[in-house]
Amino acid sequence: MSQQVRLRFAPSPTGALHIGGVRTALYNYLFAKKMGGKFILRIEDTDRKRFVAEAEDYINEALAWLGLTPDEGVVEGGEYGPYRQSDRKALYAKYAQQLLDSGYAYYAFDTAEELDAIRQEEPNFKYDAESRMKLRNSLTLGQEEVDQLVASGDYVVRILLPAEEEIVFEDMIRGVVRYNSRDMDDKVLYKGTEQMPTYHLANIVDDYLMKISHVVRGEEWLPSTPLHVMLYRYLGWEESRPAFAHLPLILKPKGNGKLSKRDAAKFEMPVFPLDFEQEGQEKIKGFREWGFAPAPVLNFLALLGWHPEGDREMFSLEELVEAFDLEKVSKSGARFDFEKARWFSQQYLMATENKVLAQELQPLVAEQGQEFSLNYLEAVAAMLKERVHFLTEMLTVGKYFFGAPNYEDTLANEAKNLKKKVLKKWTAERAELFGQLPELLAASDAAAIKTAVTAFMEANSLGFGDLLPFLRFALSGTMQGPDVFEMAALFGPEENKNRIQAFMAFCDAQ
Repeated sequence: MSQQVRLRFAPSPTGALHIGGVRTALYNYLFAKKMGGKFILRIEDTDRKRFVAEAEDYINEALAWLGLTPDEGVVEGGEYGPYRQSDRKALYAKYAQQLLDSGYAYYAFDTAEELDAIRQEEPNFKYDAESRMKLRNSLTLGQEEVDQLVASGDYVVRILLPAEEEIVFEDMIRGVVRYNSRDMDDKVLYKGTEQMPTYHLANIVDDYLMKISHVVRGEEWLPSTPLHVMLYRYLGWEESRPAFAHLPLILKPKGNGKLSKRDAAKFEMPVFPLDFEQEGQEKIKGFREWGFAPAPVLNFLALLGWHPEGDREMFSLEELVEAFDLEKVSKSGARFDFEKARWFSQQYLMATENKVLAQELQPLVAEQGQEFSLNYLEAVAAMLKERVHFLTEMLTVGKYFFGAPNYEDTLANEAKNLKKKVLKKWTAERAELFGQLPELLAASDAAAIKTAVTAFMEANSLGFGDLLPFLRFALSGTMQGPDVFEMAALFGPEENKNRIQAFMAFCDAQ
């Protein structure tokens, strides 16, 4: 019987979940579901110095918002729990001791100050086969002293790597990868003072005990993989070693280096899925609060490094699962193109039924203290969804749908355009003609209103440019927007009349 496919997303709760981490979670999810396997969320909180209490909840909320629901995890439970490393603390000492007993690890007693002093003198210092015999550890000290130091708890456990050995492993994205142990150091696996493992030991033990079949993670973990390969060997688990796949970096918008938290402010774009506010730090704005729906975010992230067959760009999550192929993920970094993300958002809006958009728009309108029927909001969505990138923009771009326009604001913001196209042409004769418009806008549909207004213009020898800019501005307070006859039909006779009268009073006052 073949092994079940089991993948884990294992973030550290040291702050907001970066969008690169979200892509890693997505690729793990897609591959697991494509192969009929399990997607697991494991919280790797061994780094207690950088631990942020609210970060774990943030990770769970972000995945829930995106629809990447784990099959097993801290919230979901599962037969291989606990799924938080700090709750698995008692497990790791056993395996550290196994490595010590088998001669694949040793105690080291050098203080941080001693090691820092060495690094000051030797910038390229490594704790390795050459240097270890000159330092304070169980390989150089007598047994009595070692026993005393271990009893005090002031020690670390380091892996004992060979002086020179080629370590070879297969990567599903990068092919055969080779490292030599002479370029590696004896990493710390366990800290006696904290009775906690480091990432490296905890990661391997948990992957083995949770029967993880594939490890899909960021490129930054590639240099750690030879160490992990050696740990699988030393612990006698080589036959259970998972397949590895290391994802390319997500690069800055201009392609020069890895996308970072600082790029959010620099390029005015989100780099985290949700808002995150940590005490004493500036609030970070997320994709959700920026106005994105989950679907376009997932679609955008999926194509950051993965190239599906053909030219297709638009996928639902279910379609991504069906199409995804881990071996088609690129080795090279993918540039974070925020304009492309905005485009995906707009495409999803345009493809969404107006009835659905109206239901999503209603609570946003309610937050402003307003109430409109779903039928009204459905009509608004139909007129605006090709003019905005985000649902939330409908409230600002189409603010005239939710209240009478403020002509003074437009005069302040579009003075040159307004004066040239409207105020300069406003005359007493035009005002008299314009005052007759309300009765022409009494029809219930846009086509009938257009017919009535067109007949009126023909009867008075007026072209569209002689009347429609004034009507558009009267109804919306802007020179741009949806079809003016459709707006008039939606507003209705009374609202049209009120806005036209307010507009005429504004023009007369200029």
